[in-house]
Amino acid sequence: MITDTRIQPFADHLRFEKRYSDHTLRAYTDDLLQFFHWLEATYALTDPVAVAPIHIRSWMVSLTGGGFKPRSVNRKISSVKAFYLHGRRTGRFLENPVSGLRAMKVPRRLPVYLEEGQTEVLLGEAPCVAGSMEDMERLMVMMLYLTGLRISELLSVRESQVSEGRSDLRILGKGNKERVVPLPEGLSVRIRDFLRARGQGRDGEGSGFLFENGSGRRLHPRQAYGMVRRQLSLVSTADRRGPHVLRHTFATHLANRGADLSAIKDLLGHASLASTQVYTHNSIARLQEAHRRAHPRG
Repeated sequence: MITDTRIQPFADHLRFEKRYSDHTLRAYTDDLLQFFHWLEATYALTDPVAVAPIHIRSWMVSLTGGGFKPRSVNRKISSVKAFYLHGRRTGRFLENPVSGLRAMKVPRRLPVYLEEGQTEVLLGEAPCVAGSMEDMERLMVMMLYLTGLRISELLSVRESQVSEGRSDLRILGKGNKERVVPLPEGLSVRIRDFLRARGQGRDGEGSGFLFENGSGRRLHPRQAYGMVRRQLSLVSTADRRGPHVLRHTFATHLANRGADLSAIKDLLGHASLASTQVYTHNSIARLQEAHRRAHPRG
């Protein structure tokens, strides 16, 4: 619960109007609380109205000196900018001290993804008790790879959405935008089998969500992250082995096999093609590596 009255109206806007997830809301509010605490400690400022561009630039320098990478600094500045934009729209502030400030240059970082051979091993059949937590863990990994869903979107899927053998799934993603994601037939069958087995071994009614913890409650993102990391550790030693690796893998494999970029954009729920174009860079990197290895003057 947020107790800082300076932030509360903005937080309410994000939660009730923008319909942001708890995770995203926490990221915004944590950034703002950090900024206000720094302002008070450094400049003895407590009133957001008194903040000027020089204070924002000074905070950026402080963050950089504290070891924050440009991407993290830009995200924090973006949170403060959104706070003041909302304040101007609602009449709380006359000026936005962040407007006009340039974001820090961020080195291009290609997404981490699995090779197709690794996904074959990852999704290969292995004995386990149907309807068990291990069975659910494997289903989670399969569904992330075959749909490209964000982990927050996946954990919001209800049994009723997938229990009737549907060939698609309606997802409410970032910014309260709805999109339709295809469910391959094999995945639909896998989900139905899992739900049937779990239902037979269940004492109560459960939470109604597809992914639950051992107590029958909706699975927490931290638990889901640990499950996915455990599964990815079987096929990858990369530093990053979270759920987003499977989303990147989904998009990269589609791009490598010639899928239309605008179609990948719609499947991922990206707001613009600019976010999706990073997957073409992966394909180019593969071509460059193939050229280097095979060409006599590569």
